[in-house]
Amino acid sequence: MLPTAYRIARVQKTLRWFEEDIPLMNMRVKDLSAERQRSARQFAATLISRTRAELERLLEEQPDAGPKPGDVPCEPAD
Repeated sequence: MLPTAYRIARVQKTLRWFEEDIPLMNMRVKDLSAERQRSARQFAATLISRTRAELERLLEEQPDAGPKPGDVPCEPAD
């Protein structure tokens, strides 16, 4: 299985692709009927929503790599 950090990076990259493609998708579907435009936009929105949900799930699954904001740092050894 792939490391969680790698999977998170891949999902983030995919999400950026989807979000950046919205203006281009709007240009591609402008000649379609209103119903098909609506369907394409709804599909894209669903895809983005599911990708965000996957990213949130992966971020929650990721083991804590560092100290939390309220943690007191350890004292150095003498």
